[in-house]
Amino acid sequence: MLINVAQSEECRIAVVEDGQLEELYIERASAENYVGNIYKGKIVNLEPSIQAAFVDFGVGHNGFLHISDVEPQYFRQGGYDPDKPIQPPNHRRSNNRDENKSNGRGPGGRPRRKPRPGDRPRIKPPIQEIFKRGDEVLVQVIKEGIGNKGPTLSTYISIPGRYLVLMPALGRVGVSRKIEDDDDRRRLRKILTELQPPKGLGFIVRTAGMERSKEELQRDLSYLLRLWRVIVRRIKKNETPVDIYEESDMIIRTIRDIFSEDVDAIYIDEEKAFNRASEFLKFVMPNFEDRIHLYDGNDPLFHKYRLDEEIATISRRTVPVGNGGSIVIDTTEALVAIDVNSGSFRTDDSAEETAYQMNMAAAKEIARQLRLRDLGGVIVNDFIDMRKERNRRSVERCLRDAMERDRARTKILRTSPFGLIEMTRQRIRPSLKRSVFKDCPCCEGRAVVKSAESMSIEVVRMLMLAREDSRVHRVTIKVNDEVAAYLNNKKRRILAELEEEGNMDIQIRSSETVFPEHLAMECYDDNERVIEMKS
Repeated sequence: MLINVAQSEECRIAVVEDGQLEELYIERASAENYVGNIYKGKIVNLEPSIQAAFVDFGVGHNGFLHISDVEPQYFRQGGYDPDKPIQPPNHRRSNNRDENKSNGRGPGGRPRRKPRPGDRPRIKPPIQEIFKRGDEVLVQVIKEGIGNKGPTLSTYISIPGRYLVLMPALGRVGVSRKIEDDDDRRRLRKILTELQPPKGLGFIVRTAGMERSKEELQRDLSYLLRLWRVIVRRIKKNETPVDIYEESDMIIRTIRDIFSEDVDAIYIDEEKAFNRASEFLKFVMPNFEDRIHLYDGNDPLFHKYRLDEEIATISRRTVPVGNGGSIVIDTTEALVAIDVNSGSFRTDDSAEETAYQMNMAAAKEIARQLRLRDLGGVIVNDFIDMRKERNRRSVERCLRDAMERDRARTKILRTSPFGLIEMTRQRIRPSLKRSVFKDCPCCEGRAVVKSAESMSIEVVRMLMLAREDSRVHRVTIKVNDEVAAYLNNKKRRILAELEEEGNMDIQIRSSETVFPEHLAMECYDDNERVIEMKS
């Protein structure tokens, strides 16, 4: 793990595995990052049509709170109280009295499961019945605002530790779904139950806690409980809107979430950041304190490991995938489209085997690029067509396996009849491209500009408009060099005809410094006064 904070304006963290960049995180000091922060906010507007509320949480723009992110405690009269344990929600009763007798069984004689703390009710009331304007609400930012959209909020509070996650609304202990072995799940749940967490608070064991001892989990539990007590005091003490809890900086956050026994070393190139990270590692993982190092080499840290070259390629549309193949990544407003091309890649003169081997390599690279670019939303992968069903299933498994190390939630569908694999990836913050780049002022993000011929046609069209105004005596056109050359060489005869028909003088002025689509026309009368042309 390489941490570059030599420049105070930007923090970069790279995870390198077998010499290849596998994960990249970039955070600018100028960028406001709210994800994970907890705020005491105020409802400023309700939108029943979309079942959402807009919350002022004190950052200058309102957050978006959907009904699906409102936890059951708010359904009660009086709203949220951090001191009250979460009560089991009320379930609807059947109209059939025989089915509702207190015999412990539900409809059809099936055993009735007792409601557990934190269970969501089957039907949520409308949001306008839960909140009114001016109501206070405790919210956590779960997704950064993108474009004109404000941050997405949730009342399901989640505070991560190293091995556990505190979830007050859960009301019970649990184990991460990523831990799939039943024996491990039972063992961890038993340990967590023996630690006797306070009633009404929920805790989840993270994947990082799978091999941890009871003492290590106890230390993490104690830390989270101390933190929660501080949060509760702030909730009671401060008036809304106010910042209640802020996530750690990116260095501490990344070490907490990513560092494991598999990480051989952490290198940090700035002393203050190194001291802060060392102190954190010593507190939460003292056995691995010797794996963190202060980098004091002469070459910049990322340059030494040749990461700057690889980072520069992340923004490119086409990504080479060994042996002549490539993937092409196009990002639109609605989705990400990824196309797999075999290029010059060939195997054994078999089209099926060529497609299969290329798709397998592309699946691994697609998963890597999604992580590095932090692309989210709907993603459509257009793999090379394969006839054999077992090959298609093998590519699907390869893509799923490659996405397992991704911390963002993903869902991958089976191959469609058109040979597409559709998937979704959790979008928490703007992609790396949006964070580092801005839309080109020439093409405004279209990635294309009009040709010199197209611009010349527009110029002639505007001159035809000026020709119809008898006041116009002289016209000045300012365009890009390439457009001016096209006009003077290919449109000279048309320009001469317009001058004669309109009894006017046309002057074409070229410039290297203007955009390819730049077009400025000024019209003057006999006295050199500017004439405003109607468009």
